[in-house]
Amino acid sequence: MFTHIVFFKLKDRDSENLNKAKEILLGMEGKIPMLKELTVGIDVVHSQRSYDIALITKFDSKEDMDKYQVHPVHINEVIKYLKPMLDGSAAVDFEE
Repeated sequence: MFTHIVFFKLKDRDSENLNKAKEILLGMEGKIPMLKELTVGIDVVHSQRSYDIALITKFDSKEDMDKYQVHPVHINEVIKYLKPMLDGSAAVDFEE
């Protein structure tokens, strides 16, 4: 199993934008065959080092994650709409 985690900081952190970003990410569910699991959470602690949203995705392999990165749904339905909302992001990728 290969896990891809991304943390996002939004430019505008109001609840409407947080929920919109969450829905954009959840919109991938069931549309990308190699995406085995998808979890999205909005931060509730709001500490100085917190990010606003976490995306946790799981794949059978790194190769499947690489295919996900260029999948039309990921590019046209997620990156296209989410990227303009972002102030920054960080990622961690690992094999279990």
